[in-house]
Amino acid sequence: MNKELIKRVLVTDNSLTSLALRVPAGVMFVAHGAQKLFGSFGGYGLEGTGQWMASIGLEPGYLMALAAGSAEFFGGLALLIGLLTRPAAFMLAVTMLVAIITVHLPNGLFMSNNGYEFGLALLSISVALMFNGGGKWSLDSKLSDMASKDSAKPGRSS
Repeated sequence: MNKELIKRVLVTDNSLTSLALRVPAGVMFVAHGAQKLFGSFGGYGLEGTGQWMASIGLEPGYLMALAAGSAEFFGGLALLIGLLTRPAAFMLAVTMLVAIITVHLPNGLFMSNNGYEFGLALLSISVALMFNGGGKWSLDSKLSDMASKDSAKPGRSS
């Protein structure tokens, strides 16, 4: 694998901004993913979510529920620990875009009407994390530092 690509994916600044975005977003994504995958927190699990997705035209429903639930659950975990933040945020941004377009957009902005307000907030956070990376106290930051130190050793080339 190209070491330069790995460095680009992991590199992040040392600010707290990304931490302030990724931790609460990670919690929300994990919870919503757990609803879809496991039926936790009042969710319907894969079967129920799959049936609902099929009913709105997202076919095959079970597979779409598995994809959305996995993106949210595992992407949310990645945000929480700041590991592969950019790819996880990209995956979550796509998931939110699909949710907004297929479910919430016709209902207008406000959540009280099942609108896209919440999805838009999560999409915005995901896009910001795609640009900024994991920030301070992320595994990306630690791995990036290790990769930089490793490539700075004499006799090493990228």
